[in-house]
Amino acid sequence: MTDKRMKRNEYAKMLKDYPELIRIEQLCEALGGISTKTGYKLLKEKRIASLKIGREYRITKSNLIDYLMKQS
Repeated sequence: MTDKRMKRNEYAKMLKDYPELIRIEQLCEALGGISTKTGYKLLKEKRIASLKIGREYRITKSNLIDYLMKQS
């Protein structure tokens, strides 16, 4: 297994208790307890890909893992 794949699997295990579509509060919790203001900033700057459903953002686990992979 490549290092990238191993890292992706580690992140997937870390997020196993979260639903496939994550709310902003869950995103902030998963990223170590960042503020919602910072979470919204990451979404608005498109650093984390998201879906906007009505007035709320939803983030897929795979998009969060992609963001984490870019950071490491």
